Amino acid sequence: MLRHLPLALAVLLVTLVTPPLAAAQPLVFTAIPDEDETRLQQRFQAVADYLAEALDVEVRFIPVTSYAASVTAFRNNQVQLAWFGGFTGVQARQLVPGSRAIAQGVEDPEYKSYVIANRATGLEPHDGDSAPEGLRGLTFSFGSRSSTSGRLMPEYFLRRDLGASPEELFERVGFSGNHSRTIAVVQSGAYQAGVVSYKAWENEVASGSVDDERVRVIWETPPYPDYQWTVRGDVDERFGDGFTDRLQQALLDMDDPELLASFPRSGFVPAENDDYREILEVAQSLGLLD
Repeated sequence: MLRHLPLALAVLLVTLVTPPLAAAQPLVFTAIPDEDETRLQQRFQAVADYLAEALDVEVRFIPVTSYAASVTAFRNNQVQLAWFGGFTGVQARQLVPGSRAIAQGVEDPEYKSYVIANRATGLEPHDGDSAPEGLRGLTFSFGSRSSTSGRLMPEYFLRRDLGASPEELFERVGFSGNHSRTIAVVQSGAYQAGVVSYKAWENEVASGSVDDERVRVIWETPPYPDYQWTVRGDVDERFGDGFTDRLQQALLDMDDPELLASFPRSGFVPAENDDYREILEVAQSLGLLD
């Protein structure tokens, strides 16, 4: 039918009935649920709006219920971009060849965990790079089983320093699911001690959720690399040549204090897969990667 129309009119009709590629295919991202889900939704909707304007594509944030679910969504191409922890990022990139870590927080190459204890234990703050001996025999809560700062690296340090697995060290071991809940169960006394991301601890303190009469930090782990933005390797095919570079630059250019406070980070810097080799090696040593 179009061959009987003037060329200009035919082109106009094709344009009207054929949506642009970017409009037809939104960029979807997620984030590991390391804190309260309602708070995460508020945090990352603003990030979605920022990326949509910077990239001129529709951007959607979808929450997930667990760390494992974030990796599954990335593997299944339900999301093309994710704010992962160190370990979940390693898992995702192994499952999706060609995927790349493209940005990390300024603070992320030197991340750390806090071991916290209920005041009733009588444990005092402990300096030094070795885990405190006083943890032996307590009940202890990690966060998610796939959390870098709430499980993987703290478990590595505990094994290294105290010479035993968590099941051997502690009277009872739990996995709360996220950092906020770990703080809650230690503060309540349901567990005597636990481990959390230092950033999550600072957030909870700032929000007034921590009662320092009942719980406190007793040890700070050595540093390790952690969070990062990871993108699938096929996004340029989906959104056009150079899209990955544009996405990375948009993340690096994020300088709105309110947006950065959502993470919270002071800014973003470039990242690459090799930055997380230590996480890969620790996960392999603990038997946590197939």
